Amino acid sequence: MLKFIAKKLLQMIPMLLLISFIIFGALQLTGVDPVSYLASPDMAGSAENLEMLRERLGLNDPFIVRYFRWITDMLKGDFGYSIANGADIKTLLLTRLPATMELAAVALVLSSIIGITIGILSAIWQNSIIDYVGRFFSVLGQAIPQFFFGICLIQIFSIKLGLLPFSGRMSLNASRMEHFILPALTMTIAMCSVLMRYSRNNMLGVLNSDYVKTARCKGIPEWKVYVKHAFRNAVRPVLVILCFRLPMLIGGSVVIESVFAWPGIGSVITSSVIAGDYPVVMVTTLLVAAAILTASFLVDVLTALLDPRVRLGE
Repeated sequence: MLKFIAKKLLQMIPMLLLISFIIFGALQLTGVDPVSYLASPDMAGSAENLEMLRERLGLNDPFIVRYFRWITDMLKGDFGYSIANGADIKTLLLTRLPATMELAAVALVLSSIIGITIGILSAIWQNSIIDYVGRFFSVLGQAIPQFFFGICLIQIFSIKLGLLPFSGRMSLNASRMEHFILPALTMTIAMCSVLMRYSRNNMLGVLNSDYVKTARCKGIPEWKVYVKHAFRNAVRPVLVILCFRLPMLIGGSVVIESVFAWPGIGSVITSSVIAGDYPVVMVTTLLVAAAILTASFLVDVLTALLDPRVRLGE
């Protein structure tokens, strides 16, 4: 197992380097000149001064030299500075990342409990009221964009009822938990619908399999058939979906954080793209890519733990 994990970790390194190279190259092709942001108004009036500044910053070096300088600084923990406001990018990420992570983690836990439970019950009691209601909300949650749910929740609980705040992470008039409820609920609704659908479909497939029919013919109690034979096999593909959904929650938080003015990574990505702050865009994009690769690694390890044939290469 350790050899399998080491192999997968080594495979991540060239993938991450390739992604970083593509990100760096793509942003260089945009034609954004950082000197125009860094130069003072007096210096900007002189082409000679601008050229001296480019030379001092190494912007006239060949593309490959600039890339290796950037990736080397990244590996050393030097993420550079924002060209929009001069803020240290590493400090910016450390300040904003916890807000996004706590939002994504709570949404992942709540949606997992609710979505998998309703999906499994819908499969067990197929064509019942629970099944019909579960399928309806599953389709509704996937058909309607996340931001629409957020706007509806704001209209009901903030504007109409005045129970919860609709923006920010904390304020003098409301607790941190009160600020947290609406954005977390919005992310939970969207993800819950996906898990309900996958859980129901997988459970139905398992319940119709031969080994479940054999277990019933042996006279094994129905609850034991569901718990021991059906649930354990039906939940494996769902766990894979869960691992992949966490980085998507982080990346997808851009819209939710904009709706609720939540001070996380999503709002940093939005503001940096609008401002043309390409050093911040590069680092945040690479961060999301690294999260996706990590999720892929966890999926491989989890699959190997659940199915030894994967570990043996069969």
